[in-house]
Amino acid sequence: MTENKLCLDCGKPINGRSDKKFCDDACRNNFNNKQHSDANAFVKKVNNALRKNRRILESLIPKEGKITISEKKLKEAGFNFDFHTGIYETKTGTIYRLCYEFGYMRIEENRYILVKREA
Repeated sequence: MTENKLCLDCGKPINGRSDKKFCDDACRNNFNNKQHSDANAFVKKVNNALRKNRRILESLIPKEGKITISEKKLKEAGFNFDFHTGIYETKTGTIYRLCYEFGYMRIEENRYILVKREA
């Protein structure tokens, strides 16, 4: 006696191997995407914030690679200080927060220096 297995996503009968769980790749992908949607949404939100921060820094830093700017201007551009990709400490102990190849550091109360880090 064979047991009719049903697809875990759409509920249709499954043909083929006995350990098969889905009727096709589309159902397998759909099922797994639903299972991981919470984690995927969080990762997507973080990645979007990082990309936005990078675009803002890239647009503000001149070709010379350095500029001093107010915190207000960064915030008006939509910069989110909660997200960065790393921290870089210079030989002199100065610490920059990085958003990919772009860095920023508070130099006084409401002023930041923005730099592009050379590879």
